[in-house]
Amino acid sequence: MTKVAKDHVKVIATNRKATHDFHIHDKLEAGIALVGSEVKSLREAKVTIADGWVEIRKGQAYVHGIQINEYAQANRWQHEVARVRKLLLHKHEIGKLGAKTLVKGYTLIPLSLYFKGARVKVELALVTHKKQHDKRAAKREADDKREIDRAMKRH
Repeated sequence: MTKVAKDHVKVIATNRKATHDFHIHDKLEAGIALVGSEVKSLREAKVTIADGWVEIRKGQAYVHGIQINEYAQANRWQHEVARVRKLLLHKHEIGKLGAKTLVKGYTLIPLSLYFKGARVKVELALVTHKKQHDKRAAKREADDKREIDRAMKRH
């Protein structure tokens, strides 16, 4: 069995819709409390985080909406697929995030789930929803940039 370097990062899942649907204001890394069959399932990348969001309740942070599929070999020690999972953050980080999410319009969502060494980490983002016209403008800018790049490549 080989040891994994402590700074080695292996991305399991990303929330690709996040940059399209939200304005990202701040990012941070958090640990997540998991059971053994969940970690085994994550090693097979059987997870969906697109509908995830974070709730801060009674001084603790919990992530909702992450679905980690069942691990086939776990038989009777199987985990619940869509359970609420506790995030591992320092008390002052939870307090800061709690104050920011109380401001109208701000939400905390998971951007990516990854292994950092042997530990599972979640990249969280403090976001606000984009309006429909913002989404159209961002798409137009991306299309214009693509056209400029194609024109430059031809010449």
